[in-house]
Amino acid sequence: MADNEHPDGAIFVDFLRCLGVSHTDSYSLAQFQAMPFQTLFGLKKLLDRYGIDAEGIALGNNNDIDKLPLPFIAQTTKGLVIVTAVDNDKVTYLSQSEEETAERCRFTASMTGNVLIAVPRPDAGEPDYGAHRFSDIANRAKSWVLAVCAAGLIIYLFISNHLYSHVSTVLLTLINMAGVYIGWLLVEKSAHIKNRHADAVCSVVEAGGCDDILETSAAKFFGIFGWSEVGLAYFSVSLLCLLIFPQYIGSLALINLICLPFSFWSVWYQKFKAKTWCTLCLCVQSMLWLLFFCYLGGGWLKEAFPLRPEIIVLGVTYLTVMLGINALMPLIDRQKR
Repeated sequence: MADNEHPDGAIFVDFLRCLGVSHTDSYSLAQFQAMPFQTLFGLKKLLDRYGIDAEGIALGNNNDIDKLPLPFIAQTTKGLVIVTAVDNDKVTYLSQSEEETAERCRFTASMTGNVLIAVPRPDAGEPDYGAHRFSDIANRAKSWVLAVCAAGLIIYLFISNHLYSHVSTVLLTLINMAGVYIGWLLVEKSAHIKNRHADAVCSVVEAGGCDDILETSAAKFFGIFGWSEVGLAYFSVSLLCLLIFPQYIGSLALINLICLPFSFWSVWYQKFKAKTWCTLCLCVQSMLWLLFFCYLGGGWLKEAFPLRPEIIVLGVTYLTVMLGINALMPLIDRQKR
């Protein structure tokens, strides 16, 4: 049986899930990625460690797939997929953790004829599953504790600094929080990290538009910083400054005003140069204008004058955070790989 390289460990985790074998995603993914040869033969050896009997078969006729026990791994011209259902007309399979359906004749035509079938033994399961499961729960708990602590701090600062007392400051807080979220989705997109929420938002205006825009040279500020990094730095610093130093709101309003011309360039570039639309980018531009109207409606722009030294401190803070995010991007890329 010829082997087909498949560097994405999701297929191993998905196969364990389809087989109903107890496992933890993090440990199983790490085991797959540690394999010296990420092939069908390597999968067979790894499945044996989980108490699963696997066998590679070279089909003489691809139409015989309905005789194979489900689920099974099939080698196709586009990589390995997990076949979960077969009938006379169509085939349902998992590819990169996404369920897809294809006409049976088209699917069998794309197969190389090499498949991997597996049958779990009665004692099948991940080695030391209990310990790994506890570790996973602890790691998830850390994320929840972080989220709760962050939310608590935001609520405390919001109340203690009386930001609730004016409609404009309430809206400024909410818009900046939304901007941080959209900025993070853009950073993940730039790092080619799959996120179903980002994909859902990006497909609203034009499917694939975000990916196309982020691959262009214009997605870099001075060819160094990604605009996604700039956006995340802008909204995160603006939010923290508003929460911690609300007396600097005039300077925040002036910086927002300075940023507005970028929105015209971004829309012009997407329409006339790239000829495609990035929904997440449009969200960022919309939020810049929403912030502007909030600053204007609240009368905060007049608080920017006369100019104060804190605007320089704010500028340096934006730059520092932007440099920090830029320095972390290689680590995010490495973790993703």
